Amino acid sequence: MNKKLSDKDKKDWQNFLQSKEKLHNKDSQIRIKKSSITRTLDLHGQTLDQANQVVEEFINKSYENGISKLIIVTGKGLHSKNEIDPYVSKELGILKYSVPEFIKNNKNLMKKINEIKEANIKDGGGGAFYIFLKKFK
Repeated sequence: MNKKLSDKDKKDWQNFLQSKEKLHNKDSQIRIKKSSITRTLDLHGQTLDQANQVVEEFINKSYENGISKLIIVTGKGLHSKNEIDPYVSKELGILKYSVPEFIKNNKNLMKKINEIKEANIKDGGGGAFYIFLKKFK
C-alpha cells in the first residue's frame, strides 16, 4: 500500500473540508416505526347492559378503522352498588369482571382480537384492560 498521498488526493481532500455539503452517514439508520393508534373507552357509571353494548360497538368500529390497541377502563368496582342486592354476586356484577367475560364469550368479537390483558398502572392497572386487535381484512 502506498503511504504517500498524490497531489490530486490532497487537493480533493482540501476541497472536501472546505465544502459545506455533508456526506450521508450510511452507518446511522433511521427507523421509522409505524405508530400504533390507541383508543380508550371509560365505562364508569354505566350499567352492565350499557357497557356491553358500548364495548361491542367500540371494538367493531376500532377494528374497521385499523386501530391496533384499545384500553377499556372499567374501574375497580370499589363504588359499585351491587352490595345492596343479596342475590347479585359481589364479584361478577362488577364491570371489571363481567365486561371481559362478555367479550370472551362473543365469538364475533374474539375473531377480531389477538389478545386481552390487564393494563399497566399508568393506564388504570386493575381497573382497566388492553385489547389488541387483529388487522382489518
